[in-house]
Amino acid sequence: MAKVIETTGKTVEDALSAALEELGVAAENVDYEILENPSKGFFGFGAKPAKIKVTLKEVTEEVKPEITEEVKTEIPTPVENFKTEVEEKIEPVLEETKIEPAEIAKKVELVPENVTNEEVKSTFDKDAVIATAQKFLTEVFSAMKIEVTVNVVENDSEVVLDLVGKDLGVLIGKHGQTLDALQYLTNLSANVHDSEERVYFVLDVENYRSRRATALKKLAKSVAERAVRTHQDVKLEPMSRSERKVIHTALQDSTKVETHSAGEDPYRYIIISPKKKR
Repeated sequence: MAKVIETTGKTVEDALSAALEELGVAAENVDYEILENPSKGFFGFGAKPAKIKVTLKEVTEEVKPEITEEVKTEIPTPVENFKTEVEEKIEPVLEETKIEPAEIAKKVELVPENVTNEEVKSTFDKDAVIATAQKFLTEVFSAMKIEVTVNVVENDSEVVLDLVGKDLGVLIGKHGQTLDALQYLTNLSANVHDSEERVYFVLDVENYRSRRATALKKLAKSVAERAVRTHQDVKLEPMSRSERKVIHTALQDSTKVETHSAGEDPYRYIIISPKKKR
């Protein structure tokens, strides 16, 4: 009797690859049927994977499994494949961020209709920027039909928007990817002015950022030890501004390594380098 399995994946091709890996055979040795086509959902929320049924063909000779090397990353990051994740989650609304500053401000009802772009660009009102971020998130959650309270916590370098509600784990996503994508879009949408001043927003759900910071501190120590041991620079995957700050702070007093950031947001990353002996 032929062996039949069901697999899922982001795309039909991903689901088929997973099936081939599980069966240990090449594509020509199976037949497959699409049970469910993938759907993106809304901003990546409610997305459904592709689902297929794969049947292993009966063969008269032994089918040798393909040798595949499992690649394990030592450095899990919340923005793994960040470009793809962000594009998929914010593509439906990115066009709105291209509207002129006055038009965006009018849309969220922060300035009257007769205010010009130049007037919006020339003024900076922190309270108004925070209100814009809150309104943007409120509209997103309303469209998603989930009840979320946005609590604001201000400190010297950033504004934390703490999202409170029931069963909000879906807003975090794998390694925090969904939360980081939503945070990135919130910063784009709220800082529509042309002033040099900016309000940097950090989104948090169920104390995720604190737990993530603890993991990042351990990661910083481990990577620093590797840099010293190998006498080579270690490049981390892209991280958000707040997470890069955790790494920098964790290693700022080290006598053996130094850190610096490179690249442009949202793909900015950290390089940990062993200090050269004088």
